[in-house]
Amino acid sequence: MKRAIYIVSLLLCIACTRQEPLHFTHEVLNRMTPIKDQGDSQTCWIYAMLAAIETEHLAWGDSVNLSPYYIERMMEQEADAPENKRGMGITLISLIHKYGIVGYDAMRNIERTPPIWVFMLGATYTPQEFARSVCAPDEYIALTSNSDEPYFQSVDIDLPDNWLHHRFYNIPMDTLLAKTERAVRQHHGICWESKKHAMAIVGIAHDDAGRKYFVMKNSWGADGPYKGLDYLSFEDFRDQTLAIEMTKAAYL
Repeated sequence: MKRAIYIVSLLLCIACTRQEPLHFTHEVLNRMTPIKDQGDSQTCWIYAMLAAIETEHLAWGDSVNLSPYYIERMMEQEADAPENKRGMGITLISLIHKYGIVGYDAMRNIERTPPIWVFMLGATYTPQEFARSVCAPDEYIALTSNSDEPYFQSVDIDLPDNWLHHRFYNIPMDTLLAKTERAVRQHHGICWESKKHAMAIVGIAHDDAGRKYFVMKNSWGADGPYKGLDYLSFEDFRDQTLAIEMTKAAYL
């Protein structure tokens, strides 16, 4: 989850291989809010899930840009929250429903006092009221693929990041990949998670050899060869995916 480890590994890889960045052709690139930077925190899951929600709203023609720092501060009220502030996309959904959410401009850093009001289009809301317009109860479904557990049932992901003990709907990897690709092509926002990192899926691309990739919105700033985006091959999706969060409408 830490960006510094990734950067060191990436630099070593580039130094050894001296390869130029791959060229990608976008088949689908969904709308997204500006790239953010999680710094040295381990809160990529917050950024990824909020980015997925933002892309979902942009597809509806409704622009929202949400504050990850508000969720970080609300975690301080959770007795079971780990000190490293790790979690999962579905954790974010639960925290939004409990504590609400505010816009990015209302809380642009962790030092700011969390606002108690949200001002939007001439109206005033509490963060909880605003959250209900951003993410309805039971709007999102959490998915996984674990061949050691029965398919088409809800299963546990027994990892410290799942400290709220959410259950995930377990489906075959072929199905998970197909559902995710279809949802992205239909312009839905998707949160993708491995055991080490989380990003939002915002598009589909292929390289010059025809190999297919998901276009990922990362949370390590807008530097790098792809200006804050990353590319996850379909093969790596199969190997690395721990969980996916999408709306139930996207899944059906």
